[in-house]
Amino acid sequence: MTQSRSVPRYLTGLIGRDIQASLTPRLHESEADAQGIRLIYRLFDFAADGMTGSDLPRLLDALHLAGFAGVNVTHPYKQAVIAHLDELSPQAAQIGSVNTVVFRDGRRIGYNTDVSGFAENLRSGLPQGAAMTRVVQMGAGGAGAATAHALMDLGVTQLTLFDSDTGRATALCDALCGVHGIGRAVVGHDLSAAIALADGIVNATPMGMAVHPGSAIPRDLLDARLWVTDIVYFPLETQLLREARAAGCTTLDGSGMTIFQAVGAFRHFTGRSADPVRMGGSFRAALQS
Repeated sequence: MTQSRSVPRYLTGLIGRDIQASLTPRLHESEADAQGIRLIYRLFDFAADGMTGSDLPRLLDALHLAGFAGVNVTHPYKQAVIAHLDELSPQAAQIGSVNTVVFRDGRRIGYNTDVSGFAENLRSGLPQGAAMTRVVQMGAGGAGAATAHALMDLGVTQLTLFDSDTGRATALCDALCGVHGIGRAVVGHDLSAAIALADGIVNATPMGMAVHPGSAIPRDLLDARLWVTDIVYFPLETQLLREARAAGCTTLDGSGMTIFQAVGAFRHFTGRSADPVRMGGSFRAALQS
């Protein structure tokens, strides 16, 4: 952070791949403007910039030296970034995933605001009293680790995890059971059977994004008794949500998670509380622009 004419200034950004459509810069910069501070939020898109995962440590070095207050981290670097940090918050260490890095006192500190962001989105977005006994989750990567821990905190008694990498799903399942209790998370092998017993479905994979089209759930497995939520927010209506709505499911898009995780990241970057209602307005305005 630097000072100019007594107005706090912050350099921040987002590290990821295929993130040109991200609305996160608008959320942070608009909130800073509303609070009378100066914040610049840059995108560091490894795909657009021709970088690979091996460039991650050099990028972090450069941002640290340039005086950045911090950066958000998204797919596919939420777990890879941990090896290049000096410290993790207790929650980030527990989850094994980081979406917010703060540069402070010469150190790089990793946090995770996806957990609280996802949990708040479910609390505020699903109908009151929505059943959450059994949930099927697609994806066990960095974002999936955060949503899985949030689901445990919200009281899900059995979470069935599916991932294209069975070893990754097993590792997350073991971590969840170690923290939240044996048997509360299991690796799924039969998607149809698991959904037949489930109350809800979470897509925590990038499938549904413009660069990863398609749906993680076959259309014929969707049933009106289910609630279905997706962490993807661009497009806001993914193929999964569109097909779930057509099947009569209660659906919840990824906008709320995006807004609430940004509220947490803004606080880490600036030390100031963000207004989630105002950030929501900025999100909707950005969608329409």
